[in-house]
Amino acid sequence: MAEQEQSPLQNLWHELRDLTLGTTTQIDHISSPPTPLHFLRNYVSPNKPCLISNSINHWPATSLWHSTPYLLNTLSSSPVSLHLTPKGHADSLSRHPTSSSSLCFASAEVQRVRFEDALTRVLESDTKRCVGYLQQQNDCFRSEYGALRNDCDEDIDWASQAFGCLPEAVNLWIGNEMSETSFHKDHYENVYAVVSGEKHFLLLPPTEVHRMYIRDYPAAQYHYSQDNGEFSLELEEPARNVPWCSVNPYPSPELKEKEMAKFPLYFNGPRPFEVTVKAGEVLYLPSMWFHHVRQSPDSRGLTIAVNYWYDMRFDIKYAYFNFLQLLPHSMLCNCASSGKLGVESQNNSSICYSEDESSMDNTTASANDNISNDPDDAAEK
Repeated sequence: MAEQEQSPLQNLWHELRDLTLGTTTQIDHISSPPTPLHFLRNYVSPNKPCLISNSINHWPATSLWHSTPYLLNTLSSSPVSLHLTPKGHADSLSRHPTSSSSLCFASAEVQRVRFEDALTRVLESDTKRCVGYLQQQNDCFRSEYGALRNDCDEDIDWASQAFGCLPEAVNLWIGNEMSETSFHKDHYENVYAVVSGEKHFLLLPPTEVHRMYIRDYPAAQYHYSQDNGEFSLELEEPARNVPWCSVNPYPSPELKEKEMAKFPLYFNGPRPFEVTVKAGEVLYLPSMWFHHVRQSPDSRGLTIAVNYWYDMRFDIKYAYFNFLQLLPHSMLCNCASSGKLGVESQNNSSICYSEDESSMDNTTASANDNISNDPDDAAEK
């Protein structure tokens, strides 16, 4: 694609990769923990992700947590937060409960149950009825799972020195291959350590925000009936909207062509960065990076991870991002209609504009490949 055929925003996407991030789909892999200065200069300051090996080998968790009896003995009486969804997807898009032509943002049913019962629900998850996921993004590792605190470090030392602070929250995640995270971003510096199983990330830098087709969706929540084992999805009261990414990067074969037509900036743009974080490895996920996550379990059927959220700096990079995301999709769509968008110019420019009401109807077929089969489907965050 010739440079003169690209919009200014497309030029930005490619320039950032050429100058800083790299032109492949891989991120830097560091074989040992970096010094705080090296980490700050080469990754935090340029807002660049990296994968680090041999950083948590000394954690007792890397051996102890592979034993289910150990987890049960340590936590059996502890009340924990269990997230329940029909398909393993929450904090994501699902069919609107009262309008089949629209979508909503669906959150999981959250129950407080004993760890022993919660773990059983995770291990016995079934995408035909109910999928359980142990997580709560409120510093749950140091509260709900406090009995395990000595199995991990209180912080990641080289990261804390680079950020100049201790983590604001430490979270524990226990799930299976059915749990999936839809594309989203966080206003935290994220140091993500996998203890058991694997996590598979797709990453896009903040500069490519327009490729996510962020739109406002009405908030809804799943409710699970213990009597019949069925889910219902109800809109929240009072009503509120949630801005969320519209793109599903893994559409089913029968929906792929429609998805590519509706979201050309994503499917025709630069490929996302891809990284698999294996047990014992740590991912540095910079603030405001968009990420989609799948996971592969260990031999027991579990994936276990601990992540450390550090406060991001609301500095000039944050100001630049806010300015960038305010630029309308029409800046790209006008280029498409005039033939300056390259491969994306073959698509109708109206589908690029996030405020176009007609795009809501186009979006209803996808969001996730599963929602074509189940109106109560959503994605787990």
